[in-house]
Amino acid sequence: MRVSTPIARFKDLSIDAVDPPALGHFWAAVLGLDLQQRDEGLVQLTGPTPQSTVWLARVPEPVTVKQRVHLDVHVADVDDVLDLGATPLDVDTFRWKVLRDPEGGELCAFPRDEVPARRLYEVVVDCADPALLAQWWAGVLGGRWEYDAEHGWAGVEEIPGAPFDYLVFVPVAEPKTVKNRIHWDVDVSDLGLLIDHGAAVVRPQDDEIRWTVLADPEGNEFCAFVD
Repeated sequence: MRVSTPIARFKDLSIDAVDPPALGHFWAAVLGLDLQQRDEGLVQLTGPTPQSTVWLARVPEPVTVKQRVHLDVHVADVDDVLDLGATPLDVDTFRWKVLRDPEGGELCAFPRDEVPARRLYEVVVDCADPALLAQWWAGVLGGRWEYDAEHGWAGVEEIPGAPFDYLVFVPVAEPKTVKNRIHWDVDVSDLGLLIDHGAAVVRPQDDEIRWTVLADPEGNEFCAFVD
């Protein structure tokens, strides 16, 4: 494992939704978070720490392709998630259960004899070069990164403040074609630190947004807030 010194801090997660209140109720129940309705179609899920926050923002586009970012969650029983409105996608191949949320986004449910209080287990990213992205994100957020050459995946653990155990990068053949529906936000003291590290500006801060939309080396969007 390699340990990196962070240049930014994990802030929160964000999920695009056609119907934020409906999808928000689903994810609040799955993750054990509290739901608050905000202005402009925003829904906020809150938990024990500020970093546990999940925002759901309204978008017009429905899910059309497999998500390149999905969430893995701890559950007592997969039927509990199905009862909340999920549908099965692959419940036989793996030791975990691959499901779709009520809007068609993929998630993986890991049944546990004892469900941890923090139910978000992993944030998983499809990519072309797992080792490169794990090292890059460890440089942004800190933590320990490793690469499993045998299976091709890479991951970052012990990210300071993160409300999950692992940020996982898995190899896929298909390229990224649409905006990710799940992304995370970071706090940073100087936007230039991220740009110098290799982030690309997708949308600068303007009169409508107080953050900057960036992309990592494989085009995965994230938002940076300068504090």
